[in-house]
Parts: sequence; structure tokens; C-alpha cells
Amino acid sequence: MQPAARILIVEDDDLQVELYEDALQAYELIRVTTGTEALQSIARTLPDVIILDHILAEGELGLDYVAELKDALPYVPVIVVSGALEVHQQLEALQGPRRAHYCLAKPIDLHELRRTVEIALRECGQVEVVRQFEALERSKRVDIQDLLSRSTDRLSRQSQIRQMLAKATDRPNVSALSRQFKVARRTIIRDLQELIRRGELPPELYPRWTAEEDAAEDQ
Repeated sequence: MQPAARILIVEDDDLQVELYEDALQAYELIRVTTGTEALQSIARTLPDVIILDHILAEGELGLDYVAELKDALPYVPVIVVSGALEVHQQLEALQGPRRAHYCLAKPIDLHELRRTVEIALRECGQVEVVRQFEALERSKRVDIQDLLSRSTDRLSRQSQIRQMLAKATDRPNVSALSRQFKVARRTIIRDLQELIRRGELPPELYPRWTAEEDAAEDQ
């Protein structure tokens, strides 16, 4: 049986904590009353979600600890709960790399709280890390496929150019080839140089000094 998710509750109001205990019975709950205690707690035990009140004991403010909590646990979702935050403070709490994931207003709707915790556990934390790595791997595969596609196109084009010029004695018309294959002139010049370097076209067909001259004209 999978162990219950662990939630760290940073709240100094005993009545509020009782409401949390009733609403979140399915989870393992750890309660502290200040941001300082929260930092000490996560050093001992890693939570899966943090519920953070703003007005805390000993005059501490929860938002002042969001950055430190995120530095210590970057992918653990933080749910800020408060009735004392202005709109601009709520927006600030949800912005930036070291931000809270959610912000709920007091008096708290316990159904909304349960739903938010469920979403946080499903979409954030380790799941979020895995999703980001998967996205990175997909982007790498796309990059590799793009490179392979370009390489295939280049080799196919060079093969056609080699066949077209196999019996030619005159200098190839770079502009005409550029229009035919719908690529830049410098691309055709590079193709010709590669074919000569690989010995697939005779050097005299496209002398080095002429290629450099064309390249200069194409810039």
C-alpha cells in the first residue's frame, strides 16, 4: 500500500488547523507555527505539499519565507492561505522562479482546499520534474530529427548535382542550381566544394578561387 502523502501545515491558529485536520484526513499532517520552524522541519522531514499561512506566530509573515522554502525544495508545491493579502501581494506570491504554486483566500473553502491539494500532488512535485525532463527529451529528439532531415536533404541534393555535372565541362551555373533546388547560392557553393573534396567532382570543374569569389558575391 502506498504511504499517504505528507503535508506540512504552517499555521498558528489552532482552530484553522482543526479544520485542516478534518478536511485532509487522508494525508499525513505535520504542523508548525512559524516560517522558522518550517525551515527546520523540512530539514528533518521532506513534505509533499506545504500549506503556508501568511500571518504567523512571533510576528513572522509567510510570504517572507516562500523564497527560502522554494530554494530548499524547488519542486514541492506551496499553497499560500491567507485572508490578509492584497491582490498585488497574491500576484507577487504566484510570480517568479521562487513562487508559490497556489494562493487561497480565507475563510477557506475546505472542498477547494482538498481539490487544490489533490491537483498539487498530481501535477507538481516529482511529477512536474519528470514532465519537464520528458519535455526536454522530446525537444532533443525533435532537434535530432531536424538535423537528420537536413542531412538527408543535403546528401540527396548533392547526389543530384553530381549526376547533373558528371559529364559537364563548363563551370556550373550556381544561380540556376540555386533556383532549381530552392536553396541559397551559398548552399550550392558549399555542396560543390564538398563534392570536390570527396572526389566526386573534378577540381577543375569549380576552381577554389572561383568558389571564394562567388561566396564573396553572395554575402
